Amino acid sequence: MKQPGAQTTTQDARDIHKDPTIKRVLSRMPDEVAESFTDEQLMHLRNAIGARNWGDHALDWRGTFGLPFSGWRWYYVVLMGRNRRRGNHGDTVSKGFMRLMAAVFLFFSMTLGLLLLYLLKSFLGIDLIDGFHLGLWQWLNGGQ
Repeated sequence: MKQPGAQTTTQDARDIHKDPTIKRVLSRMPDEVAESFTDEQLMHLRNAIGARNWGDHALDWRGTFGLPFSGWRWYYVVLMGRNRRRGNHGDTVSKGFMRLMAAVFLFFSMTLGLLLLYLLKSFLGIDLIDGFHLGLWQWLNGGQ
């Protein structure tokens, strides 16, 4: 990363015109204004705006809504897409969260599966342990 105040090189000057952020900003201006920027000004403009490309998301829901009779407006943003960042920014948190969600899903799936197997066993009248019943089948049948 360049230090503030460092001289721009010829390579940087050529690349600044190819930068997607700069292209997008300049396309929204009249041509005479867009052509008036020097390479150094464009470099500083890119740094000020940020070189990130925030517009490429598979899911991009943004909007506002107002609360009746309050005059307040709220906004919401839902973004989802492939992680294109370098390094492991938040990867450990994401992996931990995914492991937790997988464990919770497996726990509830296994519990539901065992419950359904128990109900099927009870429906078929199979006793695994003579004289022992949880009473779930009788409870579902209304106490019969």
